[in-house]
Amino acid sequence: MRKTLLLLATVGAMGALSAPAAAQSVTYENSVKKIFAERCAACHISGAPSLAEFGKDQEGWKKKMKGPKLDTYQNVMMLVNGSDAGALMRRLDDGKNTKDGKPGNMYNFLGNNPAERAARLDTMKKWVGSWSLKRRKELSEAELAAITAPEK
Repeated sequence: MRKTLLLLATVGAMGALSAPAAAQSVTYENSVKKIFAERCAACHISGAPSLAEFGKDQEGWKKKMKGPKLDTYQNVMMLVNGSDAGALMRRLDDGKNTKDGKPGNMYNFLGNNPAERAARLDTMKKWVGSWSLKRRKELSEAELAAITAPEK
């Protein structure tokens, strides 16, 4: 009995140690890029404007069903921890982190059903590392530093 408890405690501790390692194994290149290609390309890759171009005529681009270009790691990072930090998280969030419980405007595009959306959101959260719905000006330097979002 004592050996069984020790084994369970050891396995539990190993699982706790491997959780951060598993989170770090999600990178832009091995996971996130594929999600963007499969779920976001029509509006955010093909014919999409740069973030600066989008900012100059948001309503015009929205009428064309186009959002800021998410075709490269650098473009995505502007919405994660760059000039428009937190934008990606606010738009993809499932609403469990909001006062009103409403999901972000792009959450439903993560998948065809609740399970697909939940799985892809989990992947995105693991990739970002520190999921915050705050805007750039609200984020502290420590909060920005906690966003990992590895490229490779």
